[in-house]
Order: sequence, then C-alpha cells, then structure tokens
Amino acid sequence: MVSEGTSVVVAMSGGVDSSAAAAALVDEGYRVAGVTFRMWEDDRGSGAVPAARCSTAMVEEAARAARVLDIEHVVIDLRERFHALIVEPFVREYLRGRTPNPCVECNRLVKFPTLVEVADELGAGAVATGHYARTCLDDAGYHTLLRASHTSKDQSYVLYGLGRERLSRCLFPNGERYKEEVRKTALAHGLAGDERGESQEICFLCGGSYRDFISRGYPEAMAPGPVLDTAGAKLGEHRGIAFHTIGQRRGLGISAPCPLYVVALDPSRQAVILGRKEEVPGKWLRAASPHWVKGEPPGDSFAAEAMVRYNTVPEPCRVEVSDDGCEIFFARRVWALTPGQHAVLYRGDEVLGGGVIDSVG
Repeated sequence: MVSEGTSVVVAMSGGVDSSAAAAALVDEGYRVAGVTFRMWEDDRGSGAVPAARCSTAMVEEAARAARVLDIEHVVIDLRERFHALIVEPFVREYLRGRTPNPCVECNRLVKFPTLVEVADELGAGAVATGHYARTCLDDAGYHTLLRASHTSKDQSYVLYGLGRERLSRCLFPNGERYKEEVRKTALAHGLAGDERGESQEICFLCGGSYRDFISRGYPEAMAPGPVLDTAGAKLGEHRGIAFHTIGQRRGLGISAPCPLYVVALDPSRQAVILGRKEEVPGKWLRAASPHWVKGEPPGDSFAAEAMVRYNTVPEPCRVEVSDDGCEIFFARRVWALTPGQHAVLYRGDEVLGGGVIDSVG
C-alpha cells in the first residue's frame, strides 16, 4: 500500500470531491501536488451552470483550492489528446448505432495515464482522484478495486479498466466517506463546498444534450432512414440513427395501438427497429475488449453480478469467458441492454473487470 509521507499527485477539477480529496491527503501527511487537465473548453453552456467541469472558471477554482491548501498546482493541456481518443470515438459509436460511455475510456486512456506520467516526472509515488471507490490488497498481495463504502455514490464502474498495476499507485480518499463528510472536509479548509464541477453528465457536452452536440458538429449524423417494426414493416422515418438508443420510447414520432420501444439499431440499413416492451433486449449480452482488474478472469465460467450502465444495481449473472470477450446471462431480465455501454462485473464489492457490450438479446 502507499505509505504516508509519500508524494501524491491529485487530479483537481475544481469541484468539491477532488478538492476535498486533496485536503484529506494534506491532513494525512502526504506531500501533495495538484494537477488540472484542460480537456475541453466551451463556456457557452446551456443554462445556469456554464460548461461545468470544462469551463475556464473551474480551472481557476482548482488553482484557488491549491493556493488555499498551499500545494503545488499545474495545468496540463490535453485537448488534442482528449479529442482524438475520446470525443471522436464517442461520435463514431453513435454513428454506428451504439451508445457509448466516454467517461470509462477517459479514465483508462487519458486521465490516469497522464496522472501517472506527471507523478513520474515529479518523482511522486502515488496518484489520487476524488472518485468514490476503494482499493485493497487481495490474499495474493495484489491490488484490486472495490466499490465505495457508501454505494449511493459509488464510481467504481468508470474505473474498472485501470488494472492492478495502475491501482497499486492509486489513492481514493473519498472511498470510505459519505458525501456530507467530503463537503465538511472542504469547508473546514476554506474550500468551496457546493456542487460546482460535480455533474455526472458528460463533461464535453457542457450542460447540453449529446443530440445537440452531434448535430452541431457532425451533420452526417442527421442522415434519415426508415423506422421499422420487428417484422420489417415500415412505420415511418427518423432523422438520424445517432439520435436513438435501445429502450427509448419518447420522441419516436410514431403512432401505434400499443407502446413501442427502440429494440435495435441497424446502421447497415440506417434503420431504427421498434417493438413491444418485452422485445427490448434484456436476457444476455456479449462483451468485447475485456479488461480484468487482476489481469485475467476468475475462471472460464463463473457467477457474478453485472452493472450494465453507470449507477444501476448490479444484477446476478453467469459469465462464460472466450478468447476475445465474454457472454453474460442474467438470472432475470435487465432493462435495455445496449451495445456501446460497458458491462462491469462484480463479486460483492470487488470489481472483477468488464468489457464493451457488443451484442444483446
């Protein structure tokens, strides 16, 4: 485990969670440096909270928090890297009829690798963030990832791709704490204790919808196509496959004698497929591009619980592992299994790993 007195580089967004994490580490005797990533900058916003985590104001708030704590602080421009590795793939997934979660990929490909790079440059042994998650040593002495003690704030879902080597250098000071404790820590140090920068929405959407973001910057997403029923009969037209997702009921523009839901998206035909509620995928999924926290799965076939989108209840399942992924079979129907999302596997509080949902049924 990382020992007290070690130098730690903390990701500081300007929000209460990361500021309180930095304050807690200072209190515990670590030598702390803060780093803020400028990954997206769009101050237009769409309401009362302009651009949240991607605003210049939040970068300034992070710098102010570092001054209050009397710690070193640097700002790193990652906009080009973020756009190439996160934003462009995000759009491509929607154009393929999939629904991505860019926060998972950002942590794996951008945020934590850069934190480790900065830590190495500064000679720091550890990195930290304000995420609500925990790490521990297993019986074999390897680091593993656990859910937060208070699961209502748990963020382990977006961290499953880190792996045990990177986890061995991670500290999550908020992992054992209630939100109110985190806020009190911030206020006790003279830091902002409100919700600024804490939104769980996708940061580069800057308070707007993904539909507005895609249509504004990627007009090819607005190619129309047919709306079909599961028998192939045409029910109408849609204005872009990227603007639909599995399980969607509202905004379909179709009149029918019974409620209809999006049950599939077929980019080869540019088609949106509608069906009844019981036809929405919810029995099984196949996940590709797997990442196992300990480097390998716990077995070729095993029981677990799966979380199929962020901030949902893990559902009991049976996992069958293959060379390039795994199939997950649920004990009861799970609502709207969706290609592009991540299926993250748990055993109790322990995170086993996961992958990107590739096909569903």
